[in-house]
Amino acid sequence: MKASRWRLFRTNLDMYLLLVPGLAFLLLFKYTPMYGIVIAFQDFNIFDGIAGSKWVGLEQFQKLMHSDEFMQVFRNTLLISLYKIVLLFPIPIILALFLNEVGRMWFKRTVQTIVYLPHFLSWVIISGLFINILSPSGGIVNEVIKWFGGQPISFFIDNDFFRSTVVFTAGWKEAGWNAIIFIAAIAGIDQDQYEAADIDGAGRIQKMLHITLPGILPTIILMFILRIGHLLDAGTEQILTMYNPVVYETGDVIGTYVYRVGLGKMDYSFSTAVGLFNSVVGFLLIIFGNYLSKRFVKRSIW
Repeated sequence: MKASRWRLFRTNLDMYLLLVPGLAFLLLFKYTPMYGIVIAFQDFNIFDGIAGSKWVGLEQFQKLMHSDEFMQVFRNTLLISLYKIVLLFPIPIILALFLNEVGRMWFKRTVQTIVYLPHFLSWVIISGLFINILSPSGGIVNEVIKWFGGQPISFFIDNDFFRSTVVFTAGWKEAGWNAIIFIAAIAGIDQDQYEAADIDGAGRIQKMLHITLPGILPTIILMFILRIGHLLDAGTEQILTMYNPVVYETGDVIGTYVYRVGLGKMDYSFSTAVGLFNSVVGFLLIIFGNYLSKRFVKRSIW
């Protein structure tokens, strides 16, 4: 048995060597920094370092659970993430389904290029762009609102509109890019099924509903489970470039909260505890989502 394994290893040595850079990257940038998790169980002092800081056990987590500010941040994170899942997750699927039905290749490629482009812009650029578009003084959206007799809306400093602005801009930036994986899944569907459907007289909508959509269902489930795992990641980079103290009430999420507390107040232990809480909940959500998918849909990641 050992001899056969060694023979297999020698035969595929070049393949194993290709794994080395990826494994080294994971070890260096993913696993090694996990040593810093111990800060969550300390009263960390930057001058004493991890080795010299006082251990306080679960004190930071008790502080976290009794913090009214964190509860508000946690609620904001859940709401924004749920809005993004409910409103934005179906859009790339729908976009991929309709692009698959486009017959003219030049038009299809043009549309794909247009919807992919926003992904390559940084959130700094996109935030500046939408700040101008949605500006209450001279922004094109508010000019239209005023033209219809309405009052200008301060989208970025109004708690009633900030979450909607975050969700809309996230969809505008990422919907086209996220459609790529579903387009690739559609390309892998057996074309004989479409030919058989044509012989049976099925129309485009019928083929979309009974062939294309079921064909990409495993991909949809996989992406949905992974998205559930990021439920507490509401888009830190995006919100950091858009929000301000006026909208902390509705826009402050776990990622931005960790940034403010960790760097702004230099409370490294508490911010690490928040980050660890976020990671553990995300891991449990993936396990739970996979379990539900396996039980009710009979499909899962593992």
